[in-house]
Parts: sequence; C-alpha cells; structure tokens
Amino acid sequence: MQSDASVPSYGPIHKALHWIVFALLAAQIAVGFLMPHIRRDTPMEGLVAWHVSLGTAILFFLVIRALWRVAKPVPMDPTIPTWQRHLAGLTHGLLYALVLIMVVLGWSAAGYYDWTVRLFGIVTLPRLAPKGAEWAHEAGDIHNALVWVLLGFIALHIVAALYHRFVMRDGVMQRMLPGG
Repeated sequence: MQSDASVPSYGPIHKALHWIVFALLAAQIAVGFLMPHIRRDTPMEGLVAWHVSLGTAILFFLVIRALWRVAKPVPMDPTIPTWQRHLAGLTHGLLYALVLIMVVLGWSAAGYYDWTVRLFGIVTLPRLAPKGAEWAHEAGDIHNALVWVLLGFIALHIVAALYHRFVMRDGVMQRMLPGG
C-alpha cells in the first residue's frame, strides 16, 4: 500500500524538534539508569547534574515542539484506517503528557533535595517544592516508576513506525525522517 503523494511530509522544523526530543530522551534515560541512587544528601553533581540539565532541556524543546505542532499542524495520512489515526493521536498525546508529567515530577523532587534547577545552566527555574517536602520525595518515586510506562509508549511508537515502514510500506514513517 502506498501513501497518497499529496499528503505533506513534516517540515524541517517538525522533524528537527522530533529528533532533538528523541535524542534528549535517549540521553536522559541512559543517564537516569547510570547515575547513582539518589539519597537525601546526594549532591547535584556528575550524572545527577546531567540528569537535571537534560530534564530542563527536554521541557524546553517539548514545549516548543507542542507549540509548533499547534501552530503548524500536519494532517495525518487519510489513507490510513481511522482506528490507526485515532490510536496514533492518542499515543502521541500520551507521549507528550507522560514526558511533561515526568519532567514536572522530577523538577518537584529536585526541590526536596534543595537543588537549584537551571535551564541550559543559565536561567534559574522556580522551586516547585520546598526542601524536604515529603510530597516532593514521593513525586520523585512516581517519576522513577513512570519511566517504565514511558518506555512502553516509546516502544509502541517505534514498533508502529516500523510496521508502517516494513509491513504496510505506506510512507508514514518516511514523513518524519530527514530527507523524507
């Protein structure tokens, strides 16, 4: 099955933002698994500092990407079955929501540890929780658990893209690839 050639590809800004967020999330997940277990007295240095910095960068680019997606929407391929278009929309929405929720939970947990969160190491972000706030510690625990849910949705997203590329051969995946 071939996609309708009149269905537009994502533009270069859509693609760049998609792949930037992907790269940041991949780095963030790797750092998150490699960094030491965080305790009450863990300093924000090394991999922990990288984890916090990557989180703020993800938030920045996710917001930019969401705004760009609203400002410059790209229609889904109408030749794709309606149920797949609905499932894709739901999956994309849940991916955005999960990443946003995880960043806010991690940012809240940073307050528990009395860490200063900065965007790109320059702009100090406000504290979401006071030092030692028990709810912020629990936010960190939820943040840690949600990574598995996020990984499941990322896997679903990748499997769907590969399904469209190699089984359906309908051009859906190529719309987001560079040069596609």
